[in-house]
Amino acid sequence: MSRIGVVTFPGSLDDHDAQRAVKLAGHEAVALWHAHESLQGVDAVILPGGFSYGDYLRCGAIARFSPIMTEVIQAAEQGLPVLGICNGFQVLCESHLLPGALIRNDVRTFVCRDQKLRVESIDTVWTGAFEPGQEITIVLKNGEGGFVADPDTLARLEGENQVVFRYLDDNPNGSLNDIAGVTNARGNVVGLMPHPEHNMEELTSPSLDGRTFFASLERFLAAVPS
Repeated sequence: MSRIGVVTFPGSLDDHDAQRAVKLAGHEAVALWHAHESLQGVDAVILPGGFSYGDYLRCGAIARFSPIMTEVIQAAEQGLPVLGICNGFQVLCESHLLPGALIRNDVRTFVCRDQKLRVESIDTVWTGAFEPGQEITIVLKNGEGGFVADPDTLARLEGENQVVFRYLDDNPNGSLNDIAGVTNARGNVVGLMPHPEHNMEELTSPSLDGRTFFASLERFLAAVPS
């Protein structure tokens, strides 16, 4: 059984959902508080979505200065799998673990809906169990979900297979190139705007596509020499 840490920041509201998703996937969920300075030896880390305050300063800006993020950054640079969801994606960008930034939705409203995505890359820790080009449906809910980057960065992301997910049918927030998620060059850090932790159970989910994120992680960890 793998131990997956879920970080709680001030105002987090999807941390318990992420912990439940970890348990449903058959792993041990380890609660990590933002002010702590230890990752407690976890095998992977999830930065969950949802902050009830603080976005007025800049999405992700407060959380990236939390003591736990120093540990996350160092561990990620050494290969620890890290998944940033929604605001967690914003934190990864603010922490420079991922390129680009997230800005206010171009529709200027909060968007909440079931969103169709295409899997663009399976060469990451969190997507290895998907099929290339697979179309999935994941819950989306954001107000500052528009992914932006300068032209050179966008060209590099596209050219080096670092775009992991792309919106299909309708771009919900104005993200450039319909980008819904990206990865670092190593493939161990992934950030996406939709919420796979809400796609784990038939009773409450439009799909069970969130389970494949954890199946991908399990496949990766099983291949890592002990």
